Amino acid sequence: QSPEKLSLLRTLGAEVIAVPEKPYRDPENYNHIARRLAEERGWFWANQFDNTANREAHYRSTGPEIWKQTSGQVSAFVASVGTGGTLAGASLYLKEQNPDVAAVCADPYGAAMWSWFTNGNTDTNDGDSIAEGIGQGRVTKNIEGITVDEAYRIDDQTALTIVYQLLREEGLFLGLSSGINVAGAVRFAKEHGRGQTLVTLLCDSGHKYQSTLFNREWLATKNLDPGLPLESVFG
Repeated sequence: QSPEKLSLLRTLGAEVIAVPEKPYRDPENYNHIARRLAEERGWFWANQFDNTANREAHYRSTGPEIWKQTSGQVSAFVASVGTGGTLAGASLYLKEQNPDVAAVCADPYGAAMWSWFTNGNTDTNDGDSIAEGIGQGRVTKNIEGITVDEAYRIDDQTALTIVYQLLREEGLFLGLSSGINVAGAVRFAKEHGRGQTLVTLLCDSGHKYQSTLFNREWLATKNLDPGLPLESVFG
């Protein structure tokens, strides 16, 4: 996680317990540690990945908001997957209103959702990503049972180019999750042509990534170039 996120939590009075990265099947995975700490100390644990109140919230709020604001003319809803609640809840509602609304997953490399929705497995031997907060390696309870019509893998350079394009041209200071979402929407638009009404979310802020995404020296260590023109990644 970025230093800015950890600093903010500590500023707000949180005790931050950093643990090594482990797969979900390992009992030392951060989710299992959080659950055990909550049980031992009487803390509240949101269990955001598998608590389907997450999905339900987007079914009750995000989906209806999109339907209302597009006057029912939405063609596709595009979202990356962290917990899966946003993509699942919003798309379930939208498909109830019109089954032809496409649910689209935009996934970073190294995550499993592209493979799950495309091939029916969670193989992830396809690279890695610097994205934080998205890039799920398993099928969470929020994802279970949903229908996704298209899934795209978005590389970091493409997402980064979009982030800097939105900053320069639109004055939007965003993180990589937003770049991946917009990249997924652009991919869908290029494949399906004009006349589509596409909806995605700008779900993070660049202020949490000033030491990473907006640090050119750090980007250089990842072989990422913030100066590439949009045409170079989309043609």
